[in-house]
Parts: sequence; structure tokens; C-alpha cells
Amino acid sequence: MLRIISANLNGIRSAANKGFYDWLADQNADFVCLQELKAQPQNLTAEMLRPAGLYGYFHYAEKKGYSGVGIYSKVPADTVIEGLGHLDIDSEGRYLEIRVGNLSIVSLYLPSGSSSAERQAVKFSVMERFLPHLADLIGSGREVVVCGDWNIAHRPADLKNWRGNQKNSGFLPEERNWMTQVLAELGWVDTYRYLYPDTTDECYTWWSNRGQAWAKNVGWRIDYQIATPGIGNKAAAAQIYKQQRFSDHAPLTIDYRL
Repeated sequence: MLRIISANLNGIRSAANKGFYDWLADQNADFVCLQELKAQPQNLTAEMLRPAGLYGYFHYAEKKGYSGVGIYSKVPADTVIEGLGHLDIDSEGRYLEIRVGNLSIVSLYLPSGSSSAERQAVKFSVMERFLPHLADLIGSGREVVVCGDWNIAHRPADLKNWRGNQKNSGFLPEERNWMTQVLAELGWVDTYRYLYPDTTDECYTWWSNRGQAWAKNVGWRIDYQIATPGIGNKAAAAQIYKQQRFSDHAPLTIDYRL
């Protein structure tokens, strides 16, 4: 099996203090994709930079305490690609790809648009420019797994209060249609939904810090592992780890048959 974990840490130092690395040591993961590092290189401990048995790769945001993505790998990367080649996106540390043989692992953190109309416009702009990149990736002949916080719930089953969120960022018709393009038109596989097409309450990966959302399980599924069909159709098991809380997101683990 090939085990891949995606985890939005909402601050790597905060997650470390909450036991993330103790948990990770027992997971036997081949790749671990991190989002929202909220740190610079000088803020990371030796364990954060390179946990036991893993190599570490990072793409930091220019702004301190903001965004940033990383990937841990059991084997050294053949190639490391930081960013998408768009200065405004890359300055926020939102895309990191490592290549190992014919496999690409991507850690992605798409913007949230919930804070303002301006940030929603930024989100739409990033989505528009990321779509052709996804088309290039799936047409490359490589096997690719894009892990991360996409900040979009695709279907009503992917969030608790879908009726009340149809005009809110993360569940806007334009965002949902874009995800449908990624999956239905480009041909990417939503590996969690490949395994569990109908789950609702069990599928959530993020809970607001407001209104007792965690206690009441008023959640959203916005963290995904989206894969090319060759590896995506080999997804064998999925787990959303909720026994401990390392951040406002829960780690998503997918096992793939080799």
C-alpha cells in the first residue's frame, strides 16, 4: 500500500504543540502534505523540517505567519516545484509539487474567499488560472495526487448546512461548478468519494471555531485527495482522523494499492 496524508495544520507550531508529530510517527505514511504552515524556515524545529524517516520540502508565504505548504516524503524527491509561476499566487505559498519516478505529489492550499469580496475575487482568479494547470497535469502521462485544502465543498452531502450556505464562499454555485469541471470534464478522481460516495456526517474535514461546530459536527468537507485515474482508481481505504484535534481541520489519509 501507498499511504498519503493531507493535513491543514492551521499553524505548524500550534499543531506540533497539540501532538501532531507524535501522531504522525505512528502513521507509516509514504507522503504527508501540509497546508497553512503559518511559519518561516527559521521558525521550524529539526523535527518539523525533517521528521524521523522522512524528507521535508516546503513552499513558504512571503508574509509572516501566513499560508505556506509542505510535503514530507519517505524517499528523496527527484524534482521539487515551488509555485505555479504566477507571482501573486506564489508569494502566498500555495502550491508545492514533488516528483518521485512517475508519481507527482502536490500540496495545495486554495484561497478562502470568506473574509471579503476582494478575497473572493482573488479565489476566483486563482481557480481560473489553476484549471489549465490541472489539465496539463492530467495530460502529462504522470500519476498525480493533489492533496490539500481546496476551500470548496462540492456537493450538498459535503457540508451540514448546505441550504443556508448557497450564497457563502466555499459553496457558491461557481465554485461547485468549477469542482465539477475538475472531476467530470478533466477526469480527476475524488478519491474519498470514489470509496465513500454517499457519506455525509462522517465526511467532514473542517469545523468552524464558532457556535460549537465541532461538538455538534456542523462541518464541511473541503480537504481532498484528487488523483489521476491510474492511481485514483486504486484507492483502497480512507480515514478522517478525529480522535485528536491538531487544528480546525482533520487529517485525511488515503491508502492506495500499488
